[in-house]
Amino acid sequence: MTKSNLVKQVLAINVISTGVVLYFTKLGYVEGGTAPLIPSEVMVDPLPATLMLTALVIDVAITSFALALIMRMEGSP
Repeated sequence: MTKSNLVKQVLAINVISTGVVLYFTKLGYVEGGTAPLIPSEVMVDPLPATLMLTALVIDVAITSFALALIMRMEGSP
């Protein structure tokens, strides 16, 4: 495999991961729900948003580590 193919694979996995995060974040919205103490506005469950933020941070760390390994394998400084 060439360096560009490995980079493309890592970036494709990153795009898929971001799509999954967006999907689960969308599931956090509650149709017709209202918060008990706040005036009626759109209700959002905070747990999926929190978990997806954590997933994004982990995804950035794994992507940067994978790209660093690819650079090291190819002999780039």
